[in-house]
Amino acid sequence: MRLFTAIDLPAEMLLRLERLLSALRPEALIKWSPLDNLHITTKFIGEWPEQRLDELHQALVALTPRETFDIDVRDLGWFPNERSPRVLWAGVHAGPALKQLIAETEERLLALGIPKEEKQASPHLTLARIKNPAPLRNLRKKVEELQPAELGTFSVRHFYLFRSDPGSNASIYRRLRDYQFEVAIAAHSL
Repeated sequence: MRLFTAIDLPAEMLLRLERLLSALRPEALIKWSPLDNLHITTKFIGEWPEQRLDELHQALVALTPRETFDIDVRDLGWFPNERSPRVLWAGVHAGPALKQLIAETEERLLALGIPKEEKQASPHLTLARIKNPAPLRNLRKKVEELQPAELGTFSVRHFYLFRSDPGSNASIYRRLRDYQFEVAIAAHSL
């Protein structure tokens, strides 16, 4: 099974993103992310044998207990650049707390043989992918008009282990496990 860990978005953030995507979608015929698939990846695991799922779960439960932290979603941009983009993204800003969660996840899973990412994590929300050449002038103009895009802040109290399965139009993501920060802090202080 194909797995990753991620922070899911609360309903109010999804509503704001739906309004944003409704304004952007008519501007270009590209592959827009389904609203249900928007998340902040903390670690891509890849293919993982089902018989080792409990081992993976134990490694994720053992992450250092932590306080909740806030994520601010703002700004729109392009990967790798605006001239020849492959991805349109919304920026994710959380300070050191999110970077620490990502780094600790990398360390725990490295012990299970899951390699570390080669590039430093750049947390974001993938709004659209540009796989084939398409006219983007109108979309670029609309993105520029919407800057600075202030989409709001939400508190992170947990992350999930997700399974990714192929779908007819997009991958289907299913939550497998929930890792609550408060529960970890309470158990750690006992």
